Amino acid sequence: MTALFDPRDPSVRTDPYPLYRKLRESDPVHRSNFGYWILSRYADVDAVLRAPGASSEFYRDPTWANRRGGPESPLVRSVRKWMLMLDGPAHRRIRGVIGKVFTRAAVERLRPRIAAETDRLLDAVGEGDTDLIQSLALPLPTTVTCELLGLPTSDRDQCRRWTEQISRVIDPSITAADAVDMNAAEVEFREYVAGHLEERRSTPRDDILSLLLHAEADGGRLTEEEIIANVQFLFVAGHETTVNLIGNGLLALLRHPDQLRIARDNPETIAGAMDEISRYDPPVQIVSRLLTENLPLQGITLPEGAKVMLLFGAAGRDPERYPDPDRLDLARTGVKTLAFSGGPHYCVGAALGKLETSMVLTELVRRYSTIELTGDDLVWRPNVSFRGLEELPLRLVR
Repeated sequence: MTALFDPRDPSVRTDPYPLYRKLRESDPVHRSNFGYWILSRYADVDAVLRAPGASSEFYRDPTWANRRGGPESPLVRSVRKWMLMLDGPAHRRIRGVIGKVFTRAAVERLRPRIAAETDRLLDAVGEGDTDLIQSLALPLPTTVTCELLGLPTSDRDQCRRWTEQISRVIDPSITAADAVDMNAAEVEFREYVAGHLEERRSTPRDDILSLLLHAEADGGRLTEEEIIANVQFLFVAGHETTVNLIGNGLLALLRHPDQLRIARDNPETIAGAMDEISRYDPPVQIVSRLLTENLPLQGITLPEGAKVMLLFGAAGRDPERYPDPDRLDLARTGVKTLAFSGGPHYCVGAALGKLETSMVLTELVRRYSTIELTGDDLVWRPNVSFRGLEELPLRLVR
């Protein structure tokens, strides 16, 4: 078996798209030498996301669980209750409760708060040189998630540190040291959320934690373990995705000056182009599935029991789905991004992440006449499943 794809390869972090192209052209249904089938065509990835026999319950795989501390480790015990990692009725039961938090009306009610926080952060940045990741992209979604759940925004930096550790759980390139750090973060985060839940029991508030304590799902309430696990998940989903979408989206505009001019001349177009921006360089690059039955694809049938790795970044650049896919085009039509997954596991917070990102990008082009990179040697974060920059050094001029 040829090692066409290795998630430990540094190029998978810095620029995976040439590798994705090679996979699509030479071996689009690739049997890797580490036990996974690697899918890089849009049609195949989309088909697996919608297949009834494609399971998200990876914690059932002993190898997967052992690499993350073992089936009874704090992290794996938590993941077993994540909405993301459940199938069928168990998934729908928790999604039915969590979905109440992310209705269109509920997300829209956050618009003024997102705008105010974006203004506050950019006012602090002012003009000159800045790292947009640290000054804006990191604090904004963490603040929004804290406020959404009813947690003190003063704790956002600590919540972010826990989240960054726990989010490595879906990364195929983790080490034994990563597993130790992830489990330690899970224990600390669990204790933190449990303390706030105890407060809500004695003194309920008008916030999401109180709602989760009292909301019913299929005639019963979520257990405390389920609530804590899914608070952790909401931080991972809400924080990691949005931070990366803001950074990747702005970088894409900077590398396509013609599209940046369009955005600057017509800032209102940005909100409608979020699917294209997320297609071009998605914040989530890789998800995996376990097959519980045979799955026919184009020219091959994947067997029951197969472990499948879906490359969202490769699917989004598939020329069979998108003409001239390596070019950002804010006017592109017919975009059906997979950046927020698909099928029954489509991200419940996708609308919120796109709203936050569009508001940030819109305010940046409205506020600054010049936005330019001050360095080309960009550093990408080590998590290959979530693609995002460590920093985005910019010079901003009004």
